[in-house]
Amino acid sequence: MTTRAPTQEKLFAAISGWPMLVLLPLIILGLPILAASQGWDGPGRIVPIILIEIPTIICLFGFFIVNPNTSRVLVLFGKYKGSVRTDGFYWTNPFTIRSKVSLRAHNLASEKIKVNDLAGNPIEIGAVVVWQVHSTAQALFDVEDYRQYVDVQIESAIRELAKAHPYDENAGPDGVPTLRGDTEVVTEELQVELGKRLDRAGLEVLEARISHLAYAQEIASAMLQRQQAQAIIAAREKIVEGAVGMVEHALADLARKGVLELDDERKATLVGNLLVVLCGHGPVTPVLNTGSLYN
Repeated sequence: MTTRAPTQEKLFAAISGWPMLVLLPLIILGLPILAASQGWDGPGRIVPIILIEIPTIICLFGFFIVNPNTSRVLVLFGKYKGSVRTDGFYWTNPFTIRSKVSLRAHNLASEKIKVNDLAGNPIEIGAVVVWQVHSTAQALFDVEDYRQYVDVQIESAIRELAKAHPYDENAGPDGVPTLRGDTEVVTEELQVELGKRLDRAGLEVLEARISHLAYAQEIASAMLQRQQAQAIIAAREKIVEGAVGMVEHALADLARKGVLELDDERKATLVGNLLVVLCGHGPVTPVLNTGSLYN
């Protein structure tokens, strides 16, 4: 398929409307007064006056205004004449089509999209995109409706982004940036992808970020339980690791200070009791042993 070259924007030097605003009414009102004062009342003289008045009245429709941060794209009989970006009051050929294109930044919040992530889990994701027009010619002539084009491309880019990344580090292969944990990487990737897609329409992406991210409703409860279980396991690992260190330190202190001599069986009993005390959730209940360890 042959790719058509993008339409190049060119600036149009429009005529200031103020001189024309004085000249055209002067012709329209002054010519009949002049004719009456000169006694031009014959049919052969009135017809030329009418032929001058009608085009002059038509020229009144050539005035247009360009507001700040807007532009006008001028098309005359199907040919692109140029774009006026400087704000002001102008006049041009009254048969020229003057399409208004805003140069302001647009803020678009996409709808929540349901899509599967890299691991196949259904998730809901949405984004906020800030964009603006940088080529008025491309925006009007290279796509059918550049606003609708933005909506479709944002949704498509979000879907591709979600399918390329897992939701979190426990739901995908190692080393792949996650949607929840690697926000900066994912945001930059989304902005670059959107920039490539919208450049065809002469649009520039100023900012793109994830505004909504969650598991789909049908698996949200199960995934929440999984996250809670993982958090409990991680906490338990830290508790056990700390308890083992404390037991090692206690045994080393007892041996260094010579408080008592412990054989392997007594050490095992002491270690077991200390781990129960350090790793248990509830308060410790003392057990009184009236005998010895060996009877």
